[in-house]
Amino acid sequence: MLISIIIPTLNEEKVVSELAASIASLPGNFEAIVADGGSADKTVDLAVECGMRAIVAPRGRGAQMNAGAATASGDVLLFLHADTRLPEETFGVIELVLQDSRVNGGNFGLLFDGGTRAAKILSNIYPLLRFGGMCYGDSAIFARRNIFELLGGFRNYPIFEDLDFYRRLNRAGKFIKLPATATTSSRRFEGRFLRTFALWSILQVLYWFGVDPRRLYRIYHRAP
Repeated sequence: MLISIIIPTLNEEKVVSELAASIASLPGNFEAIVADGGSADKTVDLAVECGMRAIVAPRGRGAQMNAGAATASGDVLLFLHADTRLPEETFGVIELVLQDSRVNGGNFGLLFDGGTRAAKILSNIYPLLRFGGMCYGDSAIFARRNIFELLGGFRNYPIFEDLDFYRRLNRAGKFIKLPATATTSSRRFEGRFLRTFALWSILQVLYWFGVDPRRLYRIYHRAP
């Protein structure tokens, strides 16, 4: 089973080399594709130097991941944020759960890096999100390729494209939280945890009430 890792990027030159090294160390049959949204730095050059395939796609995480999926060769598509690191057992546990034909996809448990208070709070909160029907791209969502194509991939939303895809994937079949934990960066929250967490919570509630993600994106970027 070939697993295609698809990584949407935008100006990630600070992390792309370390990301490539972390992926290369994983045992298994995979390919890594960087779908770049037009970086102004050396993200694409560094990705290629590190042995990953790189394509340039229309900017927007959903559009970039769809473009990466279109060029992928794998039976399974794994969507990975540039600041998330996969556990060593990644490909083994994915292959194991996909032996069940009812399983369409899944994600990983998630820890936020660093010893800060924000990182600890986020790591404790994240497992509870499933009870609210939430799942975000930080947790490395994966899907069978044929199911991804059947669902039409990610919608071209500027925000919550991951949550929207998760909800459609979950309705289409069985979605599994893997018994393995990925690690992601808490950089978005450092120094402004309360503000960022409160804003994101408000946006999430508005999304539940049916507010268009495009409008939510404008709210997010206009917030002080």
